Amino acid sequence: MEDLFRSFWWLIFPLSWFVVGGFRSWLSYKANRDTLDLLKSYAASGREPPPELVAKLNKRWNEDDADDDRSVQRSRRYHRNEHPAYQAVLFGALCAGFSYASFTDIYGAGEAFTIVAFVMGALCLASLVSLVISRGPKI
Repeated sequence: MEDLFRSFWWLIFPLSWFVVGGFRSWLSYKANRDTLDLLKSYAASGREPPPELVAKLNKRWNEDDADDDRSVQRSRRYHRNEHPAYQAVLFGALCAGFSYASFTDIYGAGEAFTIVAFVMGALCLASLVSLVISRGPKI
C-alpha cells in the first residue's frame, strides 16, 4: 500500500483541483439560492427589490458585464482565448521537446513521446489557426 502512494503521489494535485472546484460550485449554488430566496421574500411582500440585488444575480450569469476587479478581468480574458500567440509558442515548444525525446528514445518510451508530440503539434496548429482567425479583417 505504501508503494501505491509513493508511485502515485502526483494524483493529489488533480484530485485537490476537483475537490476545490466542487467546493466553489457548492458555494456559488448557496449564494445563488440565498439571493433567490431574498428576491422571493421581496416579491411575497409586494416590494420592489433593490437594483443591486438583481445586479448581483445577473452578474453571476452574464460574464461580459464590466467588473472592477482586475484579476477577474484577466481571468476572463485568458478564458476567452485572447492570447493564441502565447499558446502557439507554448505548444510549439512542447512539440519540439517531445519530438526530440521521441527521436532520441529517452527512457525507452519513444512511441509514447511520439503520440504526445503529435498532440502538442495539433494544439500548436489549432492555436495558430485561432490566431489567424482572430486577427482577420474587422468589419
